[in-house]
Amino acid sequence: MLYYYVIYKPYQVLTQFSKEANKACLADYFAVPKDVYPVGRLDYDSEGLLILTNDKTLNHRLLNPRFAHEREYWVQVDGAITPAAITQLQQGVTINIDGKPYNTQRCKAALFETPPPVPERNPPIRFRKEIPAPWIQLMLKEGKNRQVRKMTAAVGFPTLRLIRYRIAGLTLDGLQPGDMLQLEREAVYNALFK
Repeated sequence: MLYYYVIYKPYQVLTQFSKEANKACLADYFAVPKDVYPVGRLDYDSEGLLILTNDKTLNHRLLNPRFAHEREYWVQVDGAITPAAITQLQQGVTINIDGKPYNTQRCKAALFETPPPVPERNPPIRFRKEIPAPWIQLMLKEGKNRQVRKMTAAVGFPTLRLIRYRIAGLTLDGLQPGDMLQLEREAVYNALFK
């Protein structure tokens, strides 16, 4: 039987079901059949949308770069990010991947006029009254290791908080950190590939 879950991975939780170095893992929050695993990764210090499934076809279609699909990130950055930095992100920046320079693909990037509706984080980001911490929206069709963090750092505005809000047509809407939603195959495929 095939299973499909959308979860909101909390901050400081490993994207795996096995314990490692006394860090929290998915098994601390989510009970799923033994053959169900996360599709892709979110860093320990990132939060947001993850798909859990035992559907190998879905796994292949989401992880193979040939089937590019959009992922939307909500990113809180350190400092008043400039229009020039947003333009740089849109056009692609050079980051380091496995010790080699890599030029990111063009993407969509925008500054949120008002902060997006996100749950409080525990622990919260460090707050400094004199330094703004605005939110930006980044939409990528690639997913290199720690790419979003490297991109915002490359334009001079390090990431303070990173939430994956959307993968194609699946979003975090209605979910809080630690929540899980079970979906039917048809709903998942329609949201991801239509």
